[in-house]
Amino acid sequence: MEKQRTLANRLICYFVGLFIMTIGIALSVKSDLGVSPVSSIPYTLTVCWGVEMGKATILFHCVLIIIQILILRKNFKLKSLLQLPVGIVFGYFTTFCNSLAEKLPATDNYFLRIVMILISVVLVAIGIFMYLPADIMSLAGEGVMQAVADTLKTEFSRIKVAFDVTMVIISLATCLIVMHTMGSVGIGTVIAALLVGVVIGWIKKLWAKRSNPSRT
Repeated sequence: MEKQRTLANRLICYFVGLFIMTIGIALSVKSDLGVSPVSSIPYTLTVCWGVEMGKATILFHCVLIIIQILILRKNFKLKSLLQLPVGIVFGYFTTFCNSLAEKLPATDNYFLRIVMILISVVLVAIGIFMYLPADIMSLAGEGVMQAVADTLKTEFSRIKVAFDVTMVIISLATCLIVMHTMGSVGIGTVIAALLVGVVIGWIKKLWAKRSNPSRT
């Protein structure tokens, strides 16, 4: 019974974390200042070819799973295919949260749009903080990064930086070629790339203090 409760709590944290992440992504889309690196390619499909972002997210997850198979080959674990249903859920969350964000009033006020980006960063960080420790199943993006890190025997953090930069370059190049604008890449992308990890660190410290008040 205790194991069932623990699993139930982990599942709740996992899916709530994913949902909070997509709220953050939707706010970054609404700000129109650029989305976080990991969301840049799905959003590029949206702005360049009109593919609904939730569907683009699911398609992107499928491609990332195929890349993992190509990298790992016989070392690819069948359980990693569970990243597909997780990606589908994440895609539907994205669709739902984008529809909610569309109901927010549009603004040309640059300061308010920056505030939206900062709130987005905090929400994405909270979502990651909740979903990763649940240790259910990583998103396909993290799956690819881990596959590359394991294959090259390199630190995950280094691969994370390289992966984010690659996603941004691909998105930027695509938008410039197709639309002749920066499209999905902007100041919000830079802010997210610089601050999400920092905010996660702050959240961890705050959580540790709350969990262990005697240490403060």
